[in-house]
Amino acid sequence: MDFLIDNLALFMVLALAVLLFSGYPVALVLIGVALAFGLIGCALGQFPLVAFFNIPLRIYSTLGENLIYPAVPMLLFMGIALERSGIGRELLLCLQVLLRRVPASQAVAVTVIGVILAPLAGLVGASVATLAYLALPTMLERGYKRSFATGSIAAAGTLGLILPPAIMLYFLADELGVFISQMFLSTIVPGLVLVALYLAYYVGAAIVDPRIAPPLTALPTRGALRLTIYVVRSLALPVLLIAMVLGSVIAGLATPTQSACVGAAGAILLMLLNRSFSLRAMHGIVESTALMTAMVFFIAVAATAFSYVFRYFGGDTLVLELLRGLGFGDWGMLLTMLAIIFVLGFFIDWIEIALITLPIFEPVLKALDFSAYVGSPELASLWIAVLIALNLQTSFLTPPFGFALFFLKGAAPPSVALRDIYRGIVPIVAIQLLGIALVLALPGLATWLPIWAATP
Repeated sequence: MDFLIDNLALFMVLALAVLLFSGYPVALVLIGVALAFGLIGCALGQFPLVAFFNIPLRIYSTLGENLIYPAVPMLLFMGIALERSGIGRELLLCLQVLLRRVPASQAVAVTVIGVILAPLAGLVGASVATLAYLALPTMLERGYKRSFATGSIAAAGTLGLILPPAIMLYFLADELGVFISQMFLSTIVPGLVLVALYLAYYVGAAIVDPRIAPPLTALPTRGALRLTIYVVRSLALPVLLIAMVLGSVIAGLATPTQSACVGAAGAILLMLLNRSFSLRAMHGIVESTALMTAMVFFIAVAATAFSYVFRYFGGDTLVLELLRGLGFGDWGMLLTMLAIIFVLGFFIDWIEIALITLPIFEPVLKALDFSAYVGSPELASLWIAVLIALNLQTSFLTPPFGFALFFLKGAAPPSVALRDIYRGIVPIVAIQLLGIALVLALPGLATWLPIWAATP
């Protein structure tokens, strides 16, 4: 009995790990484990009844008084509007025209679209499915190898998770206690490095073996004036919208919520310019936004309840002592946490990973000291946040339960088998691990832009 009482937090984690494989929604599992162990603790005299009344207060302080969460619905609205309005198709066609002479031009075009449509982050299913519907049939018709085509689409669909103004960055900034503007700046260079690695792989593979990605032929030509108008309408305006959302936060001209509202209004304006605006379309967008917002907030509420009960039983101290007991230094503990997050990414989504593990790892993260290596405690926090963000990005791409892979399979033609998708994703995951290694070895990739922006 004493062993049970002393290790209630440990049994909470074990119960959570087992029940995550039950197939029940993650939010229900989280809140169910929290309430069940709260009742067990109450029966054992370790969790007083009055502590249950603190859970709603903790949820309110986490969600109701937080300036990050109100931005989530508007960002989701912007991403869904861009996806539903046909702007993605216009982008793809425009980039095909501009990149027609580049090896593996369609894989390159899909990657660039993944950068431009960063607001779809958190909506990776919509992003991957949209790119698959738009690009995959054409790529296969033009002789692209199935694994190469599917790998490029899956990678492009998840790029928005690391590039601002991705929703994941809002969550990480809140959980890790860094400014959202600094979080945006710190991920730009590592994200672009990852994009460069992808493009180098695509172009290099196409040069070495042209059968992987045959060159394009017979695309329509346009005069200089028509081409300029086409590029402005199809490419420049969506890029301008993302720049407005990103720039207003970084420059301190708007709060995250205000910038998200600007993005939502800009998405409606693009729909009007694109002639895709209608009351029926708006109804579908609003409905999808409400459903996605409800899912995000339900998980946040459940994760807050779980972390409260876990910490009440001394779980944060338990985790800190466990990692210290391994005999690792700061580097060992950091790499261990990154490895745990990477393994969790094989089985659950980034939202669950961020809201479950980060509160548990918080005392460990605060105990790490990389000031001498990175430059200051604040820069070290940003550097660690970028490493976690890059790590979380892989959660959508790692089998067996990488969500991007299943969304891609659902949107792919019947000729594309799941094994083709798994083969295509192997070099992509390897490139992402290389990106994490580069940021580990060269922290300036994450800190240079925030330092430059802060310099008078």
